[in-house]
Amino acid sequence: MKVLELLERRRQNWQELERLCDRLQESQGSLHLSPVELSRFGTLYRAACADLALADSYQLPQNTVQYLHRLVGRSHNQLYRSRRFQVKQWLEILLTDVPQRIFNDRCVQLMFVLFWGMFILSGFLAYSKTAWPDFATQVLGAEQIEALEAMYANPIDGSQRSGDENAGMAGFYADHNTGIGLQCFAWGLLVVPGMAVTMFNAISLGAAFGYMARPDVEEGKHFFEFVTAHGPFELTAIILSAGAGLRLGLSWMMTGGISRIDNLRKTGTETLPLMGAAGIMFFMAALIEGFLSPSAAPYWLKATVAILSSGLLSFYFLVLGFPRSLLVATR
Repeated sequence: MKVLELLERRRQNWQELERLCDRLQESQGSLHLSPVELSRFGTLYRAACADLALADSYQLPQNTVQYLHRLVGRSHNQLYRSRRFQVKQWLEILLTDVPQRIFNDRCVQLMFVLFWGMFILSGFLAYSKTAWPDFATQVLGAEQIEALEAMYANPIDGSQRSGDENAGMAGFYADHNTGIGLQCFAWGLLVVPGMAVTMFNAISLGAAFGYMARPDVEEGKHFFEFVTAHGPFELTAIILSAGAGLRLGLSWMMTGGISRIDNLRKTGTETLPLMGAAGIMFFMAALIEGFLSPSAAPYWLKATVAILSSGLLSFYFLVLGFPRSLLVATR
């Protein structure tokens, strides 16, 4: 009798689990539940399994046992069901949800300003011979500057590399550039070190660009012939990686009233679009850097690719990412 009374007291939990199953079924996935609700769903599901075992053991009324069987089976299906690929849903995610989420992400905005601010300032100081004459040497070191000059001493001649070599170099660039992005992301978990790593990369890259842009550095012409085409994708991917890392790092510091673990899980889901977009851009940059950048194609073609890439990025993040509510309000 005591077992029956216990199960009756738990009927409210079963009804709550039913309501969560209804929401999951209507939304076609668990992403529409908050982290707290997902955690609650798991707790209720495990409790229902225990209640079912208890009801079976004590041979309680058959209608109660059958009800629990159906509830546990339905909850199990919601947790472990396979989802069909839906083109419309994925297009909506890629063309609406992802750009709007990135556009409104304050961490991405902060890292964008920080990266380009340090990059432009460093490039100016490395280019100028009066503002800080030894800036480029102090940042890059004499050996790295000599290596840059030696690397781009000769005109780019794509005939010296075969297609297999280009493919191999594209793989190397994808691994190397993604490694830089992962460093910015991983150190971002500690917030301050992540910002420091991003600033270091921005200052180093800016110093290299500024030094090679000097009129007296003849190798600079060949340098820009190589880096122009793939630059937009590569630098934007670094910024997105840094923004995703900072977002995740702040999640365990400012929890918004929920537990650190729940907030970390929630933020991890939110940062997936950022890292996915960064990964695609690193891949695109590697393809361009492996095949087009080292080729003997005229500079105007490489510059056109850079302009088109920049236009595509601007359209995706600014036009598609601009909040629809503001567009409606301005009409």
